[in-house]
Amino acid sequence: MNIRTDILMRVYIAFGLIVLLAGAVLFKLFHVQLVQGDKWRAMADSLSIQYVNVEAARGNIYSIDGSLLATSIPEYELRMDMLAGGVEKEEIFNEKVDSLAAKLSAFFADKSPRQYSRMLRDARQDRARYVLLKRNVSYQDLKKIRKFPIFNLGKYKGGLIAVQQNKRILPFKTLAARTIGYKNENVQPVGLEGAYGDYIDGESGKRLMQRIAGGVWMPVNQDIEIAPKDGADIIATIDINMQDLAQRALKKQLIASNADHGCVILMEVATGEIRAIANFSKVGDGEYKEKFNYAIAGNQDPGSTFKVASYMALLEDKLIDTNTLVNTGNYKIPGHLIKDSHGSIGVVTVKKAFEESSNAAIAELVNTKYRENQSQFTDHLYDWHLNEKMGLQIPGEAQPVVKNPGNKSWNKNMTLPQMAYGYEMQLTPLKMLSFYNAIANNGKYVAPIFVNEIRKLGNTIERFESRVINDKICSDETLNKMQAMLEGVITEGTGKNIIYNPLYKIAGKTGTAQVADANKGYRAKKQYQASFCGYFPADKPKYSLIVVINDPKNGYYGAQVAGPPFREIADRVYANDMEMYDALQDQKRTLVSNSKPATKAGKKKSTQQVFKAFGIPSMRISNSEYVSSSDSNTGVQDSPLKVDEGTVPDVKGMGLKDALYVVGNSGLKVHVKGSGKVVKQSLDAGERVARGAFILLELN
Repeated sequence: MNIRTDILMRVYIAFGLIVLLAGAVLFKLFHVQLVQGDKWRAMADSLSIQYVNVEAARGNIYSIDGSLLATSIPEYELRMDMLAGGVEKEEIFNEKVDSLAAKLSAFFADKSPRQYSRMLRDARQDRARYVLLKRNVSYQDLKKIRKFPIFNLGKYKGGLIAVQQNKRILPFKTLAARTIGYKNENVQPVGLEGAYGDYIDGESGKRLMQRIAGGVWMPVNQDIEIAPKDGADIIATIDINMQDLAQRALKKQLIASNADHGCVILMEVATGEIRAIANFSKVGDGEYKEKFNYAIAGNQDPGSTFKVASYMALLEDKLIDTNTLVNTGNYKIPGHLIKDSHGSIGVVTVKKAFEESSNAAIAELVNTKYRENQSQFTDHLYDWHLNEKMGLQIPGEAQPVVKNPGNKSWNKNMTLPQMAYGYEMQLTPLKMLSFYNAIANNGKYVAPIFVNEIRKLGNTIERFESRVINDKICSDETLNKMQAMLEGVITEGTGKNIIYNPLYKIAGKTGTAQVADANKGYRAKKQYQASFCGYFPADKPKYSLIVVINDPKNGYYGAQVAGPPFREIADRVYANDMEMYDALQDQKRTLVSNSKPATKAGKKKSTQQVFKAFGIPSMRISNSEYVSSSDSNTGVQDSPLKVDEGTVPDVKGMGLKDALYVVGNSGLKVHVKGSGKVVKQSLDAGERVARGAFILLELN
């Protein structure tokens, strides 16, 4: 061999060694990646520890009458640590695992005992630290599960890990659901939940979490390191009984008229507090749900309800008086004939034209009186802030559209007379109601409010008072005339046959408007909006109310379609508000010997109100919510009616409504026979029975 050959041999050997080394490296990488990958990934995960936020329990939302509208309840995700002290001991685990599996199977009814046993055994063999058992477990169920075999070894030995999550619920389901609203990530906030999230949300806590195999995060400790602080409570202005009444009346009329959608708003005159607000959209034949808040976001031509503003402007400028004569029937403007749907009633007074809702009359009056100075009319509307948002406490308020002669779309021949009877503008039902409310409130225009106060741990931290938009919308002289004209609509005009009630005075105005079909205009398809807006009692107003029904198929006039639910709501509210009337004044008397009138057992608060109205002395010796009453030498005494959970309540002597409520809350199913008050019940009071058992109530 020569030197050259020797060098080549050395090169070949070096190259072989390099190839061999590279192969070894590749083999090791392959082994680490595929064979030992899980081991190293688990080790890397075990080194990942960090603090994560723990959601606070959101504050409650209450109605003005104390009913719970929205609350957070804890729900738990149940997991199990197979390396916990008690579980890790083989003799304990093997002895009790089948008993635990049987308990879990019977409780959740989602797997057989054999399946649960196999799952638990496999998890222990894999030394799993965070095995998922069940999601969405209530606190009451958690208390029971903690007593199961193995879990009952204690907080740290039993291996049970309960991760709390908060679930938002509405105890009254759909009542005021849109007003209560919601707040979700990446979604525009809705209602009180969204508007007051900063108060309701509370402060998040901190919990130390460790990432384990599979990228799952598990708590390092059973206890939270920094506890969250619960949110504040919101006291809404909604009255749950009025809300229920409003929703029922609205839905009934929507079904009867086969309408597309509608809304109702009930407001307290002096404060502007919203007592009820309901919005329903048609989702199927005879089926309606809350999908959109038409009350605050549904901008449309208001139609004839707007005539109050037109007449108010004319009266305030002293261009007319209530006895001024005006033509009805038809009024011709360039390119359009304004008609009265019921035909002409001849030449009548302004008051009569208003009561009969003549479109031609108000169009002619506004057009002739303001023709040479059209901005004089619209200046009134702007002075009354009808063109502005009201700054509501909940999001979603629509921007009103009220034209003036400076707008490009203003037509000097057509816009003014059409505005006179509620067209060529966009106002929400709440905006219209607020203006009527100002008339009822002796001219003081207040912004509607939905939240009365905010409380933290039972203490008031902020209270909301009514905000005045306009101290006086017009002179007392104009105001008195408008109030009289609004009463005349009910006693002499379009509301006479449907809304008039001889027991108390109502003031208001019917409205019928043709609604434009999107971009196709008014002629593409005839759709109407029927409305009624007013207040009661007219001689001492306490509540204002508006009902709007859109696209009814069975009739479309305001009185015919919107009148019945208005009357129903007003009658029921009036009948249940003892402060609005003293109809029993002539019947009051002092209780003597055995002269107490026959009474039904029932809610203590309601019973006491009746006795007070009659002037009957009453001894409040019971703290029970439900009572029966009996005579004594000093008046009427309350006797408590016991209602214990898990036992049959005593409802003898109650009316059907109270009896159904009490028995239903006890978990019993009711059959009813007869009418009057309960005289006999098939199950003895105090008897323990299973939930769902039947009870027969006999009434006489």
